Amino acid sequence: MSRLAVVCGGSRGIGRAACRLLAQRGCRLAVISRHQDAARATVASLHGANHVAFSCDVSIEQEVHKTFETIQKTCGNISYLVNAAGINRDALLMRMKPEDMMDLLHTNLLGTMLTCRAALRRMLHSQGAAIVNIVGLCFLYSIGSVVGLKGNIGQCVYSASKAGLEGFTRSLAKEVASRNIRVNLLAPGFIRTDMTAGLREDVLAQSIPLRRFGELEEAAQAVLFLLESSYVTGQVLVVDGGLQLVM
Repeated sequence: MSRLAVVCGGSRGIGRAACRLLAQRGCRLAVISRHQDAARATVASLHGANHVAFSCDVSIEQEVHKTFETIQKTCGNISYLVNAAGINRDALLMRMKPEDMMDLLHTNLLGTMLTCRAALRRMLHSQGAAIVNIVGLCFLYSIGSVVGLKGNIGQCVYSASKAGLEGFTRSLAKEVASRNIRVNLLAPGFIRTDMTAGLREDVLAQSIPLRRFGELEEAAQAVLFLLESSYVTGQVLVVDGGLQLVM
């Protein structure tokens, strides 16, 4: 039977592109989104059959537990987990609302922890199981999602959630290596999506050594590399066209 890949945040952006690439590789997809219709739309666009859509808010433990139980019962053991769900709200710390802080941390950091915990029990019997966590995009002017690694004004909480993902990913990789489960982190820079459509690409690209934004398919290829590379774990793969070199 083909591998089962669960993609959280699979209805748009890098998550959706990863779904398409994994389907082309012969995987069965369980696409998770907060919005059922969006998840179904992604499933309908995928190559192959036996893909399923789920509605789940990854920041709510009960929803995550219920969703992954259903995936286990209806689809079988999980081989791959991709965590692409994330939100971004920019504000200086003194001006940021506490509820916005909680939303950021619950979705970007706790949500990934919850889905990883839920998936791990379903990955123990899968050969070559792997998890890829994705640092979400940053939309301020000077840098991409490498903000989690470098920091940025107006993004204290966002940066904390993303830096936390790096520590979480490395620690989890150590915890589950003996079970032959690999865990890695993808940190994309400026990727051309609907969320970056309002940015001045012609201006911002001048600060990127490759002089352009990345394509969704290029980020998805990096996800696939981390999922399939059997001797890579606990790593952060920065896909930013060289942006980090000049920061």
